[in-house]
Amino acid sequence: MSSKLSPPVGLGDHEQGSQGAAVVLVEFGDYECPHTAQARAVVADLRAGMGVRLRYVWRHFPLRQNHPHAQVAAEAAEAAAAQGKFWELHELLLSTGEPLETPRLIAFAAQLGLDVDRFTRELRAHTHASKVQADLLSGVRSAVNGTPTFFINGARHDGEWEGEALRLAIDAVGAGARA
Repeated sequence: MSSKLSPPVGLGDHEQGSQGAAVVLVEFGDYECPHTAQARAVVADLRAGMGVRLRYVWRHFPLRQNHPHAQVAAEAAEAAAAQGKFWELHELLLSTGEPLETPRLIAFAAQLGLDVDRFTRELRAHTHASKVQADLLSGVRSAVNGTPTFFINGARHDGEWEGEALRLAIDAVGAGARA
């Protein structure tokens, strides 16, 4: 195992920001993890402050043994992605603070105007489990052992992520990328 991102960011990833950004921030997260939920505000501040200089990527890392609904929540996000609403459901999942049981996920789908029948069928059939599993395996190969875990330009960030710590790490990497 290494502390390098494996595989690198690619076409199957969920991303926001400029393709030409100097810094690519990848987060492995779990929708039921309270720390991942707290990191949501940190990432939002970074994105707002850095604008086009930052590209943000999300990968699923459901910690099923600790969070019983993390897997189905990740699959729900992928079902929403299939209908063009990944980021909208992603935000709802991280902001709810409630258990992410299937009825709540279906209610979120309705709230977002998704085809609820299709969404429900895909959840029941585990249509998107392979995508979640691919992200999870990427995390394992990349030495992720908890959530949230961040990678900055492909290297795991092992320091703090709260407050200014992650921004300072990104600034240091960004400065190196410009040099």
